[in-house]
Amino acid sequence: MRKFLSLVVVAGVIFGAVMFFKNFQIMGLEAISLAPRSADDVQQDGSQPAVDRQGGTIRVASFNIQVFGEKKLNKPRVRSLLCEIIRQFDIVAIQEIRSKLDIMPQFIDAINSTGRHYDYVVGPRLGRTSSKEQYAFVFDTASIEVDRSALYTVADPDDLLHREPLVGWFRVRGPAPDQAFTFSLVDIHTDPDETRQELDALADVFLKVRDDGRHEDDVILLGDLNVDDHHLGRLGQISHIHWAISGVASNTRGNKLYDNIIFSDQATTEYTGRWGVFDMIREFNLTTEEALEVSDHMPVWGEFSIYEGGQGGRIATRPFVATPQ
Repeated sequence: MRKFLSLVVVAGVIFGAVMFFKNFQIMGLEAISLAPRSADDVQQDGSQPAVDRQGGTIRVASFNIQVFGEKKLNKPRVRSLLCEIIRQFDIVAIQEIRSKLDIMPQFIDAINSTGRHYDYVVGPRLGRTSSKEQYAFVFDTASIEVDRSALYTVADPDDLLHREPLVGWFRVRGPAPDQAFTFSLVDIHTDPDETRQELDALADVFLKVRDDGRHEDDVILLGDLNVDDHHLGRLGQISHIHWAISGVASNTRGNKLYDNIIFSDQATTEYTGRWGVFDMIREFNLTTEEALEVSDHMPVWGEFSIYEGGQGGRIATRPFVATPQ
């Protein structure tokens, strides 16, 4: 397990100054080891071949796959649609995995059935009730690599968050390692009945992930926030904070914005300004009822340069440790 670090929660705002009390700590997960899907897909150094990009960008997405378990995965049409959705993106933060069995290997095999090379990391089962959920990051190993030793979940001793976020550290494949975009993803699914408290607590989570000792300034918090961009609480008041998704619906019924991708526009200059909601109804010519079998959420995405600091890049000095896939 990783060393426990302290996180803090804001007590209040007095004349614009934020006062902190210690309420969180970072707790590491055991490193997850995954075997390559096929020896033919792996280079001699154990890595996947880098993707040949024309646009110089990656797409980072978030997708709440509503009640994602064996029942949903075993529906052929739904499984096919979920796989096709994942293939649209370089990396996807997934929320609401609800299964006592490990369904992720089966899901990854289905995604890769067309010859792609996706992999995953997954967090522990979380929740205050018997209905537990997991977070996962699913990523294309041709374009993204992960430092598995830096994967951790955020512990919450004061129980301010229903499901503590999962934090992963990633680097783009393709550019020279010292010029490639590296970033932390913070995967979150808030409790819809406690959004005010949780959005305030997430402000502290965001800042402490940024300052957790890895010297990674590109922190991207994404997931199902259960609020729109006008109700982000203290998270939305962080200096230079930016939310990619605004003025649109992200739920399948098309009337609510719940999902977002949040980062500092001062630090994360790799953001290209391109974002969207992946409308599976129009993309796959579905009825609303058919789409709801997949999820009551649409995926949201943002586009980022593959180079640290944006197009052209700057030299990165962070000690990123890529794990062979």
